[in-house]
Amino acid sequence: MRRFRYTLLAICLVLLFLGVHDLRLLLRNPQPVITSISDLEQAPPTQEWLTIKDGTWNLQQAISTSGTIEIESFLVPLRSSDDPDAPVKVMIETRDPQVVDLLKTYYFSFDDERTQVAFFAANRDQFIRRQEITGMVIGGLIASGNRDKLIKLARELELPVGDDVLFVSQGQEPGKVSGIFFTVMALFGIGRFIQLTRRPTAKKSEG
Repeated sequence: MRRFRYTLLAICLVLLFLGVHDLRLLLRNPQPVITSISDLEQAPPTQEWLTIKDGTWNLQQAISTSGTIEIESFLVPLRSSDDPDAPVKVMIETRDPQVVDLLKTYYFSFDDERTQVAFFAANRDQFIRRQEITGMVIGGLIASGNRDKLIKLARELELPVGDDVLFVSQGQEPGKVSGIFFTVMALFGIGRFIQLTRRPTAKKSEG
C-alpha cells in the first residue's frame, strides 16, 4: 500500500510539472509574435509562438526525422536568402501532407538521377520558395535530448548548421487544455495521496 501511495505521488508531481509548464507557456504566448527571418538569424526570439516572415526554405535540403519507412515529418532549413550554402540559423519541422508527399516522391519514386533532376526542375517553385511559418519553438527536456542528434544528422548531410540553430515546429500552438487538465489531475491525485497517508494515522488514534 505504501509503494502505491508514493508511486501515485510521483506521477502527480510529474503531471503538476507538465501542467504548470504548459500554463506558463500559454500565459507567455497569448498570440504568435510576428518576426522576420533576418531578426531570428541575429538573435533568439523573446517568445515561443512565432509567425516568421520573409523566409526562404529549401525542400531539396530537407531531412527526414522519422528514422522509419513511414515518414511523417521533415526538417527544412529556413534562410533569409535562397543561397543553399548560407549558414542555417532556423530549421522548420513540417508535417504538411503536401510537403511530405512531394519529398517522398522526390526521394523514393525515381530509379535514376536523371528523372529525379527532371522532377525537381519541373517543381522548382515548390522546392525553393518564400514561406511564411507559424509555429512553436521546440524546447523542453525532450528537445534538449534530441537537439544534439538533429544537429549531428544535419552536419552529416553537409548542412552549415551552428550550435545555436533554432528549431520551430510548423503549425504547433500552446496547449490551451493540457495545462489545466494536467494541473487539475495532479492536484486531485495529491489530495488522494494525503487522504491515504492520513487514514492509518486516524485509525491508530481511534485505537
